[in-house]
Amino acid sequence: MSFFVTKYTGLHRVFRLGTYVSIKQMQPACGHERRYTSTSEENRRIAKIYTKTGDKGFSSTFTGERRPKEDHIFDALGTTDELSSAIGLAREFCIDSGHSFTDQLEKIQCVLQDVGSNIATPQSSARDSHIKKTMFSSQAVIELERWIDLFTEELPPLTNFILPSGGKSSAALHVARAVCRRAERCVAPAVRSGETDPEVAKYLNRLSDYLFTVARYAAMKEGKGETIYKRPE
Repeated sequence: MSFFVTKYTGLHRVFRLGTYVSIKQMQPACGHERRYTSTSEENRRIAKIYTKTGDKGFSSTFTGERRPKEDHIFDALGTTDELSSAIGLAREFCIDSGHSFTDQLEKIQCVLQDVGSNIATPQSSARDSHIKKTMFSSQAVIELERWIDLFTEELPPLTNFILPSGGKSSAALHVARAVCRRAERCVAPAVRSGETDPEVAKYLNRLSDYLFTVARYAAMKEGKGETIYKRPE
């Protein structure tokens, strides 16, 4: 089950493979008991997390098109969701270690929601209104490049192949980097077929470079040595 946030009819909604659920509908009553002004509102049903619409192996895109769950669009969506989860786990390690870039990781997770919205809107079945709501900005790529350059200035030159290592924060970021590479591979067919914005693929490509760079930066800041590749004898 994958979730992606997109803007729809003035409300933020959560995209789940197979359905849309309003965040407003998902919010529980906070604090005191919530009361509504009309009987119809009091009797309205709470939206359930399960919909059963995907039980036969098909899911819906944002455009309403039904496709098999193994379709490359859903493969790309699921892997992007996995990437965000991997970054979320790495971010928790980075928070525990007091790293300064954790806000960047959170922002990246938010951008990945926009990446998912764009992927979930295949151009072959999208109307202009769909495209306008899920456009992906190239500004996100520029920001990643700026962050990469800033971290690179502080890092020692890379003269050897390194293995994923350098402490828990660094190793977790390397895992996220590997998932990011897979997400990029999954998105590539959708971009080549004209279904997905090329800027999405560019963002994922740059994101893997960012995650590699920040993994090295985390190891350096924690005083952890990076494991150098040595040819086994």
